[in-house]
This record gives sequence, structure tokens and C-alpha cells, in this order.
Amino acid sequence: MLFRLEVDEERMSLLSFNTLPGWAALPDLAVHLAAGIALGVLYFRGLWWNVRRLTGEGRVTTTVALMIGRFVLLGGLLALASLEGALPLLMMALGVLIGRAIVMRNTREAAP
Repeated sequence: MLFRLEVDEERMSLLSFNTLPGWAALPDLAVHLAAGIALGVLYFRGLWWNVRRLTGEGRVTTTVALMIGRFVLLGGLLALASLEGALPLLMMALGVLIGRAIVMRNTREAAP
């Protein structure tokens, strides 16, 4: 007996990026880029705070909780962006890298 699987593309994605009109795709990608920048700044500032807690006197439970929270936040938001397609995911990932560059520049300027 042969089974035939038919996939309905419209029902496959939760947030269908392909159904947007052409004029709305560019602002949507800009929102993903801005969200990625904010996520990157938040993630890498949290990483910097975490490193200072590890090298200084800090509670281990707080430090580990922040590590886990950073990974869950980054992974969860990137996974949500991936539900919309490859281009929104790539824009958000690019935003995370831009946020990293912002934090690194600010960290270098603050160092004596």
C-alpha cells in the first residue's frame, strides 16, 4: 500500500512571510534587523556582566542563571524568526552581529 503525503504550504508556517505584499516586506526586514541589534546588545552586555561576575566575587547561582537565560533568549528569538523564513532569520542574525560590534566598541572605549 502506498501512502501519499500532500503538504499544504499555507498551513505549514505559523507566520507566513510570503503572504505579505511587496511593499511590506522591506519594513518587516528592517524590524527584524532592529530586533536583532537590540538582542545582540542585550546578549553581549549580559555576557560582559557575566564575565565580570565570574572574575570577581559573585554568586554562582546568579551567574549560571544569567548564562542559561542568555542562551534561551537568543535561541528562542532566533527560532521564532526562523518560522518566518530564511531572510528574516538572516536579518536578525546580522543584527546580533551588529549589536556585538556596538558592545565591543563601547567596551574598548570604557577600558583604561
